[in-house]
Parts: sequence; C-alpha cells; structure tokens
Amino acid sequence: MGDMTNSAVDFYPKNQRGESNHAGEFGCSLDELRSLMELRGSEAVQKIQDTYGDMNGFCRRLKTSPTEGLAGNPADLENRRLIFGRNFIPPKKPKTFLQLIWEALQDVTLIILELAAIISLGLSFYQPPGERSEICGSAAGGVEDEGESEAGWIEGAAILLSVICVVFVTAFNDWSKEKQFRGLQSRIEQEQKFAVVRGGQVIQIPVSELVTGDIAQVKYGDLLPADGILIQGNDLKIDESSLTGESDHVRKSADKDPMLLSGTHVMEGSGKMLVAAVGVNSQTGIIFTLLGAGSEEEEKKDKKAKKQDGAAAMEMQPLKSAEGGDGEEKEKKKGSTKKEKSVLQGKLTKLAVQIGKAGLVMSAITVIILVLYFAIDTFVIQKLQWLPECTPVYIQFFVKFFIIGVTVLVVAVPEGLPLAVTISLAYSVKKMMKDNNLVRHLDACETMGNATAICSDKTGTLTTNRMTVVQTYVGDVHYKEVPDPDALPSKTLDVLVNAISLNSAYTSKILPPEKEVGLPRQVGNKTECGLLGLVLDLKRDYQTVREQTPEEKLYKVYTFNSERKSMSTVIKMQDGSFRMYSKGASEIVLKKCSNVLNAAGEARVFRPRDRDEMAKKVIEPMACNGLRTICIAFRDFPGSPEPEWDNENVILMDLTCIAVVGIEDPVRPEVPDAIRKCQRAGITVRMVTGDNINTARAIAIKCGIINPGEDFICLEGKDFNRRIRNEKGEIEQERIDKIWPKLRVLARSSPTDKHTLVKGIIDSLHGERRQVVAVTGDGTNDGPALKKADVGFAMGIAGTDVAKEASDIILTDDNFSSIVKAVMWGRNVYDSISKFLQFQLTVNVVAVIVAFTGACITQDSPLKAVQMLWVNLIMDTFASLALATEPPSEALLMRKPYGRNKPLISRTMMKNILGHGIYQLTVIFTLLFAGETIFNIDSGRNAPLHAPPSEHYTIIFNTFVLMQLFNEINARKIHGEKNVFDGIFRNPIFCSIVFGTFAIQILIIQFGGKPFSCIPLQIDQWLWCIVLGVGELLWGQVISSIPTNRLKFLKEAGHGTQKDDIPEEELNEDTEEIDHAERELRRGQILWFRGLNRIQTQIRVVKAFRSSLYEGLEKPESKSSIHNFMTHPEFRIDDSQPHIPLIDDTDIEEDAALKQNSSPPSSPNKNNNAIDSGINLTTDTSKSATSSSPGSPLHSLETSL
Repeated sequence: MGDMTNSAVDFYPKNQRGESNHAGEFGCSLDELRSLMELRGSEAVQKIQDTYGDMNGFCRRLKTSPTEGLAGNPADLENRRLIFGRNFIPPKKPKTFLQLIWEALQDVTLIILELAAIISLGLSFYQPPGERSEICGSAAGGVEDEGESEAGWIEGAAILLSVICVVFVTAFNDWSKEKQFRGLQSRIEQEQKFAVVRGGQVIQIPVSELVTGDIAQVKYGDLLPADGILIQGNDLKIDESSLTGESDHVRKSADKDPMLLSGTHVMEGSGKMLVAAVGVNSQTGIIFTLLGAGSEEEEKKDKKAKKQDGAAAMEMQPLKSAEGGDGEEKEKKKGSTKKEKSVLQGKLTKLAVQIGKAGLVMSAITVIILVLYFAIDTFVIQKLQWLPECTPVYIQFFVKFFIIGVTVLVVAVPEGLPLAVTISLAYSVKKMMKDNNLVRHLDACETMGNATAICSDKTGTLTTNRMTVVQTYVGDVHYKEVPDPDALPSKTLDVLVNAISLNSAYTSKILPPEKEVGLPRQVGNKTECGLLGLVLDLKRDYQTVREQTPEEKLYKVYTFNSERKSMSTVIKMQDGSFRMYSKGASEIVLKKCSNVLNAAGEARVFRPRDRDEMAKKVIEPMACNGLRTICIAFRDFPGSPEPEWDNENVILMDLTCIAVVGIEDPVRPEVPDAIRKCQRAGITVRMVTGDNINTARAIAIKCGIINPGEDFICLEGKDFNRRIRNEKGEIEQERIDKIWPKLRVLARSSPTDKHTLVKGIIDSLHGERRQVVAVTGDGTNDGPALKKADVGFAMGIAGTDVAKEASDIILTDDNFSSIVKAVMWGRNVYDSISKFLQFQLTVNVVAVIVAFTGACITQDSPLKAVQMLWVNLIMDTFASLALATEPPSEALLMRKPYGRNKPLISRTMMKNILGHGIYQLTVIFTLLFAGETIFNIDSGRNAPLHAPPSEHYTIIFNTFVLMQLFNEINARKIHGEKNVFDGIFRNPIFCSIVFGTFAIQILIIQFGGKPFSCIPLQIDQWLWCIVLGVGELLWGQVISSIPTNRLKFLKEAGHGTQKDDIPEEELNEDTEEIDHAERELRRGQILWFRGLNRIQTQIRVVKAFRSSLYEGLEKPESKSSIHNFMTHPEFRIDDSQPHIPLIDDTDIEEDAALKQNSSPPSSPNKNNNAIDSGINLTTDTSKSATSSSPGSPLHSLETSL
C-alpha cells in the first residue's frame, strides 16, 4: 500500500505539485500529509508519534493551536490554500458545444440523410455535355425543364438544412440541460456549512473555505467535508460505508484510530479534528479524481493508469480496508456515465434502418425500370445502334434516372423523425422541470414511460421526513393528540421540558420557516426535532432552558448508539446533587424504570406487571399505527459520594418514567393517490426501508402499497438474504424470482439488499417481458442501486452528491408524486413519437408510390422535386412540432406499460397507415389519369419539355397537401379512438401549425408560380381540393370502426432488437460498441439492451451442454441460472483477502455470456471488470480442455477473461 502514494501523487495538477516543494514554511509537505492519511488505526498513531512526537507537535508543524485554532488572518489562509490546495473538487469539464454537435451527428438516420443529400447535391450540379443529335433517338421522358434543373440543388440543400436543424436543436438541449444541472449543484454546495474554531471562537464557515490546519468540530449527523486527525473525541463512531462498504460503525479515538475521512458520516458522539487534507487531496477527492471528475490532465493520466494491468487498479485504491476493492468499485460505478441506448432509441434506429432499406429497394427498382424502359424503347423498338458520340447523351439520361431514384429514396427516409424525437424530449424535459423533475439523461425521460416497477425509499419520499409527536402517555393518561399544557401537573411539565431540551444534541433545533406559509424547519436529528416540537406545542421554549445550562456545563453525556438504544445526559444541580435525563426506545427504557410519575406529578412504584399492561395498552397500539415510541425518564443521584459514572449498568437503572410519546413521520398527503395511479398504470410500487417491519408495514398500508386481501409478502433484510442465497451463500436468480413478484415491503434493509433486489428484478426472466425498474434513493449508499436501475431518481433536497451523480432524474421536491408525473411524461413522449410516425409514414408511403408509379408510367413524377420538398421537409418539421408537443393527459395512466419488445408501430397504427394510404393513392391516381375529364381542363401528362405548369398537376399537388393536413388531425390518436378532436384546443401549437400550413399552401398555389410548378386555381377547384381533404376525416372514422383483430395480415414494425434479426456484420459492430461502452461503463449493463432472447438462448445452451460440460465436475445447484459460472472449480479466485463478491460479480458472467454471441473467440476482452477490480482469475485449462469446445459457454468465458 506504500506505493499507493507514488501512483496517487501523479494525479494532481502540476501547480499544486510544484508548490508542495516550497512547503518549507510549514513543517510538513502536501505529500507527507497525503501519505499519512492513507494509514489507518495503530499504524497512523505510530507514524504521528515517530514523525511529530504527538498531536501537539503535529499542530505546531502546521502552525495551528488545538484549542485556539487558526488565527484566521486572510493572508495565512490564502497561503495555506496555495500550498495544500482548496477544499474544492473541480467538477468535470462540461462538454463543449462542438463536442455535443459531434455527438448529435452520430445518429444513423441523420447519416443516411446526409449521404442522400450529398449525392443529390452532387448530381444537381452535373451539367451534361454536348447537344443531343437526332441519331441518338428521341427517347421518351425528356430531360427536365430549366426551372427544375436550376432548382435541383434546393432539394439536397434543404435536406442538409433539416439535418443541421436537428443537430443544433439536440446539441443546444444537451448544453442547456448540463448548465441547469451545474446551477443546481453549485446552489447545493454553497448551502453547506461547517463549524470550525478560529481565534478561539466557534464559527460556521462554508465547507469550501476549510483549509489544512483548521480545527473543526465534528458532531453526530455530520458529513465530514475533509480528511482530518482526531484531537479529542467522546464516544465518536463513524459510518465509513460510503468509502469502505463496511456497514459496521468504526469507533474513533485519539489514541487508537484518529483518522477521519471526508465523505464519511458521524453516527454518534462528538469531537474536534485537525484538518489534514482538503479537496482533491482528501480520500473522496482522490476517488473523484480517479473517476475523472478532476481536470483534463488527470483524465489523461487516468487513461494511462487504466491501460496498465490490473495491479495498477489495485494500487490506486485509496482505502486500506479488508475489502478494498469493494469501496472503490462502488465509487467507480457511481462516477461512470450511462451510455446505453434507451428503449426508444433502439426501436427508432431499427425502424429507420428498416425504412431506409425499403426506400433503397424502391429506388433501385425505379432506376432499373426506367433504364430498362429507355433501353428497350431506344435499342429494341427504334432499333438504334449505340454510337460513341451518343454516349454523353445516354449518360445524361441515366443520370436523370438516378436523380429520380434518389428522389424516391429521399422521400422514403423520414427526416422528420430525429427532429420529432428531439423536440418531443426537449419539450418534455422543459415541462418536467415545472413538475419538479430535473432530467439529467434525456433518454431516462422516455424509459420512465416503460417502467414496470418502482423501488422507493420510505423516509422523505413517501413520508414528509418531519417527525412529529402525535400521541403521548403522561401522568397515567393516554392522550391521542398533544395535551393542553394546563391539563398536566406543573412538576411533570417542568421535568418533561428539561428532559427533552437538555438531553438532546444542542445542534438539533427548530428554525422559523423559510417561506411565509411553510412549516418550521427541522435542523439536526429529526427524532429530537420531533420532541423539541412537542416542547413548543406545550407552549414552552427549549432555548431558554438550554441557555441556563449551556453545553459545556453538561456533566456527562452517554450518546445514543445502537447497543444502548438510548441517550442520557447528567447535569449537576445547584445543591451539588446530580440528575440524569434519559430517552430511548420505549421497550428498552421502560425495562430500566422502577417508578412512574402519576397524575399528581408524584412518583409511584412501577412493577413488571404494570410494564406489561403498558406495553399492551399503550405501546403496541402506537406501533401498529406506524408510530415510533420513545420513553422519557430521569433519575436523581446524591452529590456525595459521587456515583461511578463509568459503570453504565448501575447508572442506567431505577429510572422514573416521565412520559411515553408516539412519534409519527406522516405520509405525504399526495402519496396514496399517486401510488393508486401507479398501480392502475400497471406499475408495482415496492418500499425498501431501514425502518422496522411493523412501522414499515403500517406506513405501506397507509400509502396503499399493500391492500388488505392481496397476496403479498413483507420481508426483513436478513430473511430476504436467507431466501435468495444457496448453501454456499451465493445469490441465485431462481430464488429471487420466487420472491420479488409478491414482495412489497423490504424492511431493515441494507444498501446491498437494495442493489440485489433491483438487479434481481432487472435480470429476471419471470413473466412475459423484462422489467423496467425505477429506483429512488438519497444516501451515498444508494449509489449502486441507482446506477443499476433503468431510471434512478435522486432526492434534490435530502440527497447526497453521490446519489445525484448516479441518478438519471433529480426530484427537486423529494416527492413521490413527481415520479408519477415522470411516468406520465415518459408515456407521452412515446405516444407523441408514435403519432408522428403514423402521420409521417402515411405521407412517405403515398409519396414513394406516387413518385415510383409516376416515374415508371409517365417518366416524370407528378409531384415535382420542390413540391416534394415542401411536403417532406415543411410538413415533417411542422408536424413533428405539432404532434410532439401534445400535453400529457391522465388517460395515459390508465393503461399498462408498453415494455421493451413492444413495437413502435402497433397493428392499429399499421391499419391507419395502410387505410389512409389507400384513400390518398386512390384519389391521386384518379386525378392523375382522369382529372382532365373531371375538371374539364387540359391534361398535364406527357406535356412537352419546358411547358408552363399545368392546372392538372397543380390540383394534384394541392389535393395531396390538403389530405396530409387533415390526416394530421387523424394522427393525434393512435389507439383507435373515434374522437380525433378530443383535447385539440389544449394544444395551441397544434392549432396554429395546422392553420399556418394551410395559409402558406394558399400562397404557394396562388403565387408560387414556376419554382413550385404551380398555377393559380379557381375557387371551385379549391373547394373540390378541400372536400377531398376533409374526406380524410370521414375515411378515418370508417377505418377506426374496422376491428384490428380481423385484419390478420397486418404486421407490426419497430420492435426492440432481438437475437434472430441481427445480421452478422451488425453483431460485429455490436462487439465494438460494447467495448467502447465498457470503457465508459465498465459494467455488463449493455447485455440487456441486446434483448432478452440472447439470455434465453444462453440458458438453453447451458442446459444442452450440461452433460458434456460437467464431466468430472460437481453438478451446480442451480439448473437455469447463468450466475453459476463462477461456482465451478475451473475458476479459482486467487485473492489474498476473503472474497467479498463485488457488486458486479454477476455482471462479469453476463458479460462473458454476451461475448459468446458477439465476439470472435480470438479477441480477449481487455476491459473486463474482473481485471479492473484487481482479482486474478486463473483458468485451469487442463480441466476445461475436455469441455471447452469453441462456442460452449465456458470457452467463451475463458476467452473473454
């Protein structure tokens, strides 16, 4: 571990390192302090004694005083900041706008469009050489007129313009989102203050202003802002789980283990510490730097460090705990960014590729038909020879045909699609801000619409996190609400007020509300705040009592801890005697009571049978209402002889009970309704809490998470663990599958349990589709679960930075009902995009068929390129704006979630697309081939070259656009509803766009002239066009009355990706993608994006190979779990420490399982988690030679490791 310092020192910006050398003015350098902070326990004490003599010597070296602190003069503080660094971890540099643009350009659809546009542009500038001579034949389908050829470039340019629009909108969105998030972060950081001693005075300073050499006061409930060394402490215990993963609290004392680390929580006690390392030099800072939150330099070094072998990963561990790997691994998870394709992106990319392929086929057919038609006409019917001087002329024809082909392709590709998605997401994200959802990853918004399960915290999310006393038992009376102070004996009242005010941390206070209407703010321990609230309700002031007995005068304090389950404070009375106040869990404190205050305020004897009666009549009813019961008691001691305070068992006896109170953390009023909505929407809500199972169950009933008569289970963490592990203590997916479908409450659970549950549900193959899980969390320890979940919600107010870093959406009001809003918006995004697709594909199908048949029959498309462009680009962009900004309605919560494999285009939508397509094609072809007779006008077909625009073709164009316009209204409904106008006025954007498009269309027809190949129409012709357009709405009613299930031939499109339909090349691309993503993610998460089928195949393979695989090996316990790869003897884990399963052990196997399907065995995966975490996996080839035929799961596992 010693050489840790060497590798770590390289991680710091040069300016800081350079300065560590002129630390001459202080007696120790930055490097010394950093290496000192890496020691733990007795080693650290030894090192301080060897190097500095003692703590006072150390303080002298740092020019500070253990009692007075720093003098606090600005020059000295600034100097310290220069030498030892600031207490600030520089955030990751935000991506530049150009980087964001580059990222936005990576979209498949956009790339297809860019290619089409560039080809189209290139061809439009192609000028055919030479005049055509008669001998080359008068081929049909003359070259387009000048107007067209001059306007040829517009098409390509317009497509490029649409691409540029999409890219800029996407990049701008990402950029503003990032800015919002950083704003929120900095606001949170400024609010955090810490108590330090400067010039003998205790002052509160912002955390960022702490410097090395400060003397800071730590008390329970604090999150330590910097690394330090304990100078003096009483009963200090620290929860270091956020760094080490150890759930047990670590006892700290100046003589045994004085090292306090930043980012850890003080769980009990208090003390003073000398700040030794701040900012990037503190332990949390080092981890953040490893995560790449520091500056660019470190990132480069980080990359180097990662390229080194696994040993380096082990070296860089800043922790020397029994399970070093675990803590850092967790931290790494938290910092990594999600780069997985969301459900919607997957489906859209696939759909775009499908449409692109269809378009290519159509355009190829068009070109082939045109070329054949030309060849047969010229060389067979006219019997001409191919003469060399005719070559340029023929080439010119072929180029024209090619341009027509590209036009068909361009029409086929839905360029509005990326724009619609972007607009829809951007609009939703903006609106979600108003609903208290700060979205950090855009795709989380739409994944949330597919959520099938929510695992929620209890405290603060479902409840208000405001403890209030609602019931009391005082003077032999059980009050169901807070009693009137006059109803209580004055003696009892005084003792009660003193007991609460003095026997609680002086840092717990109730402050006036920030807003006029708000509730008073509770600062410090919430339970104590609840009790202090009781004092205020009894019309007394706890502050005056505290002023009479300031904290220094408290004679002895027994702080609260998990063994005592009580807190006691001794004060010296005026006559020299002592009084001890005690409070704690009622069942524990009552056992120590031998008296109780009666109705007159006098003590009477309290016997065991009284205690049982009290438990039955008072405590149990309170607990069943979900109240936490606390007993408040006191005891008097004589002044001489002074009692032996260290003999706790004797001191904490013979107490006199003053009162028992029931404290409630009330359920937020809007939660039960929100949970009902979730259940109606097909989302299961589960409560995961650290509270005891009775309270948890009571709250779950109040919230409506569990309803009487349902089949559900509530478990405690230890039962849950017992049920999901096999004899060897490994977690088995099969066992989890038996539990999670019915599990509703997981009480007394640890963060690991939460992660296990989330992972178990996500990995489960139980039921017809894979679950999409959302998780809420606020603590540092929730990081892994938030990261693992499909959507992680962090609490904006109560959440720690680590939780926010790991989350996808931040709830700015910490409220569960905001999650329901997120679900609604998510479903709305999905529906908006489906609506847009339904509209867009109708336009595309019709346009492609018209262009195709027109080109093949009349050698000239009835819709000219510029007209096509208006239809395509303008209608698309406007339609995407109109349909993507539909506000969500409560109706969205009435149906079940779509799930991962549900296609984007349902059969109902396919029915609508085909139905409307048939109507539009019938109308257009009727007009094309019989329009001149119907309207009694000249035929526009086979018009000579350079002829002016004809009325005939203008009518066709006008009718086409108006049909699209009315079909846009039809497209508002995708589930076959009859009333398409429902709620249309709730969306002003939609209305204005429809009317706007109509107005522009009138202008184009009447005044568009030659560029648009239009001619002004008469009023009666206009009316006919409008009638044919309105026919769309009537036809829509006809279509919606045909039951979809009768039409068996309809296919769905745009599924989630599945194994069978990925071609070989794509599989290889996938491998690439995994590797990139793994560099970013370093997790096996990607597996799930590949679709469920792959794992099912896996399991079939495992079963099939079972007989050959395990010859001579022991049979695994679990038959179908892919988690058992690690249990076989081939994999010895050579690990000097006891093997604690890393969070991602199972991901390693999934990764391997995935590699089998996607990567050639020859390329071992260099980024495998196992190596990162510094565990050497040795594969015993001799044994596995028999079983590892290439393609078997074990073979692929070896190659990937």
